[in-house]
Amino acid sequence: MKFRTRSSAIIGTISLIASLALTTAAADEPAAPKQAAVALTEVAKAQNPIAGAAGPDDTVWIAERAGTVRVLTGQGLGQPALDISSETTTDGERGLLGVAFDNDFTHFYISYTNLEGTSTIDEFAVQDGALQPDTRRTVMTQTQPYENHNGGDIKFGPDGYLYIALGDGGAGGDPHGNGQKLDTLLGKILRIDPAGAEPYAIPSDNPFVDDPNAKDEIWSYGLRNPWRFSFDSGTGDLLIGDVGQSDWEEIDWSPASSEGGENYGWASMEGTHPFRGGTEPANHVPPVFEYDRNGLGCSVTGGYVYRGDAIPDLQGQYVYSDYCDGTLRTLKIENGAVTGQGDLAVNGGEVISFVQGGDGELYVLGLGGSISRIDAA
Repeated sequence: MKFRTRSSAIIGTISLIASLALTTAAADEPAAPKQAAVALTEVAKAQNPIAGAAGPDDTVWIAERAGTVRVLTGQGLGQPALDISSETTTDGERGLLGVAFDNDFTHFYISYTNLEGTSTIDEFAVQDGALQPDTRRTVMTQTQPYENHNGGDIKFGPDGYLYIALGDGGAGGDPHGNGQKLDTLLGKILRIDPAGAEPYAIPSDNPFVDDPNAKDEIWSYGLRNPWRFSFDSGTGDLLIGDVGQSDWEEIDWSPASSEGGENYGWASMEGTHPFRGGTEPANHVPPVFEYDRNGLGCSVTGGYVYRGDAIPDLQGQYVYSDYCDGTLRTLKIENGAVTGQGDLAVNGGEVISFVQGGDGELYVLGLGGSISRIDAA
């Protein structure tokens, strides 16, 4: 993920008048799905909103990059429900990067880089919809060699386990080869059970638990900077937006039936293309979709498959964007293949993240401050 100034986003928005579509890698693009007429309704302003999660009693919780978490209400954002701003820094790509509730809303988790730059996952108990500060504990830490490619997204899967996205450690070109190494947590999606032990347990069916040369926490690997990922609340499928190096942005997909272990190729591959003379791994799982940077895009922002009720024509489509482009786009994915692409013809600015409410409706976070709901036009 790359952070830009607000002025550059404005320039990019103006440029969209002349060019509304990213160039994709496919020579013959699938037909567009039925076009949903949507509008972005700004529901609040925040200071660098960066992540969010559906909370108890149909609330939506919003994380601000500098370290605060606020609850979204009909009147906007409330006072901070949590403030760790003295414990993190926004240098590089650091900060408060992800938040999640477990599936019964009894625990809340934050993902952030501490003052030393170490990726950290902390847990809070939740009682009557409020965090209990005295229950805070650290679940996991991971040293980061550089200040970029931290990943940081966290989600609970349908299986009740916590999934954690970590980038390859940063710099450029994966200088330590972390993406393809199984003896490091960097460049991976992890899967742990924070309720199973102190500080956490390893699910017995994780794909590498019997491999003495691999980290037991690993669910999938070969990722550069899986900035945002999500589970389809209708099918359980996993979708990952993995930010590219310089040429290709990719979206990876795995079915709910997956047993894990997918190798998405980085840094031997960037999308479906060998990276700097790399050789495609025999077990490479290519992206379900990729696009190049010949257009306005520079950093994919993964989203969600829409499962709300407000926009019937959007049902079942994966909504995503790009931090530099800002246009909301869609993919129709069937049996692991893209069967349709769409353009929602709305722009969210510096789209840094999406949030799915408990009702399935989607919110778009612009790093410049906007929190907008996707509504029917």
